[in-house]
Amino acid sequence: MVPADSIWTWKQADGSSLEVAWQCHADTPDHGQKSSVPSVVLVHGFGASGNHWRHNLPVLGKYTRTYALDLIGFGDSSQPQALLPGEQHGVDRAKSSQALVYSFNLWGQQVSDFCKEIVQGPVLLVGNSIGGVVALRAAQLLEDHCKRVVLIDCAQRLMDDKQLATQPAWMAWIRPLLKKLVSQRWLSTALFRNAARPRVIKSVLKQAYPSGNNIDDQLVELLYKPTQRSGAAEAFRGFINLFNDHLAPDLLDNLQQPVDLIWGKRDPWEPVTEAQEWAKRYSCIQSLKILTNAGHCPHDESPEQVNLELINIIQRY
Repeated sequence: MVPADSIWTWKQADGSSLEVAWQCHADTPDHGQKSSVPSVVLVHGFGASGNHWRHNLPVLGKYTRTYALDLIGFGDSSQPQALLPGEQHGVDRAKSSQALVYSFNLWGQQVSDFCKEIVQGPVLLVGNSIGGVVALRAAQLLEDHCKRVVLIDCAQRLMDDKQLATQPAWMAWIRPLLKKLVSQRWLSTALFRNAARPRVIKSVLKQAYPSGNNIDDQLVELLYKPTQRSGAAEAFRGFINLFNDHLAPDLLDNLQQPVDLIWGKRDPWEPVTEAQEWAKRYSCIQSLKILTNAGHCPHDESPEQVNLELINIIQRY
C-alpha cells in the first residue's frame, strides 16, 4: 500500500498538546488490527526524522505493520521552546505555555503513548543512536505491550555527568564552564545554524557513513529541511544540555524484554567494543550482529543487511 502519513495530536497532562508526524507501511490499511505478529516502530536518532528509515519502512511493511514517527523537536513534529532543567526565567513569554524540558523521559513517553493510541497492539521497538535510548525507555513504560527491542548503534552519551569517570581528568575542570556556555541560547543557536548547512551536513554524513553508500541529495535534503523550521534550534539546545539523563546501560540492567544489537563496525562515535561488552554484561541481550563496512547509521548505509536481520527477528513471531 501507499505509506500513510499523518499527524497525531499528543495530549499532555497539563492540557496542552503537541503534534507528532508519523507514517506507516503495511500490506493492510487497518491500523490497530489484532495480530500475533508485533508491529514494528522505528525511532530515529538525533537530527533525523522518520524519513531516515526510507530504505526500511517499505521492506518491513511487507511482513508486519511498520511505523516511523518524528520525535518532538525533530522532523515535522512540534518544536517547542526548550526549557532547561531548573530553568525558570528567560523563556519567551509568547511561547512559555509550550516550553518544555527535552529529555529521554519526554521522548520515551511520546513513543509509549504513540504505541498505545496509534499502534494499539504488541510492538517491536527499533532505535538508532539516541533513538535506541528512547526505545529502551519506552519499553520500560510499555511493559508487556513491548515484545522486543532492537538497538542499532545505540548512543552511549559520554557527556552525561554519570560518565565523567570515563573522561580525561581535565574534563572535570572545564565541565562547569562548558555547561554554562551551552546553556546560553545565543550560543546554542549560533552553533546550530552553523551546523545546519547542506555542506556541513554532507561532511558529517561522510563520517557517519564510512562506505559512502546512500549519501545522496535526498538524504541531505531530509536532514536539512527540518532545520529551517523556526523552532529547530530549540531541540538542539535542549539536547546538548542533557547532562543528567538516562543511559543505555542503566536501562539495560533493568529491562524485562529481550534485546538485539545491530552495530556498524566502523562507527566513528559509538565503538563496537562497547556493544561487545554490553552483550557480555546484560542478560536481556540475545544477539549482536556486527556489520563490517557500516558506520553509525547502518539501517540507511547498509539497509539490505539490516532489513534481513530485522525480518529474521519478525519471522520468529
